[in-house]
Amino acid sequence: MLKAQVKRLPHGQDLPLPRYMSEHAAGMDLLAAVTAELVILPGEWKLVPSGISIALPEGYEAQVRPRSGLALKQGISILNTPGTVDADYRGEVGVILMNHSKQDLVIKRGDRIAQMIINKIEKISFEEVAELPASDRGAGGFGHTGLRPEPVEGVK
Repeated sequence: MLKAQVKRLPHGQDLPLPRYMSEHAAGMDLLAAVTAELVILPGEWKLVPSGISIALPEGYEAQVRPRSGLALKQGISILNTPGTVDADYRGEVGVILMNHSKQDLVIKRGDRIAQMIINKIEKISFEEVAELPASDRGAGGFGHTGLRPEPVEGVK
């Protein structure tokens, strides 16, 4: 298992560190390190502190993603999803929560607000060319394949 360093910040001292909540979980929960209840009004977003800073190994990133339960049950997402924490960033991991619902969202200390997933990153360098190689798809994008699959001959 890969190891990374984590630092509890003063306002996160009593909160558990991120950890996997099941054997095959991909993400670790991030908790709200707020000192008082934080209210996010409908249509509003706020930066919520996690109370931790991390140092990832070179070649890795942390992605901060929405929690599916918050999205489905409360209409809550992350504004810049997925948020990226680079390996050389040493500041606090913050979560920009967006309230898409019609009700106030109240964030309390220790609430699970996001999940953090660690990914290996491959670096590339671009080589400028006059033309790109052809592909079956070409430049088609943004829904160019339509809403429904084309019928296959002989299949109902």
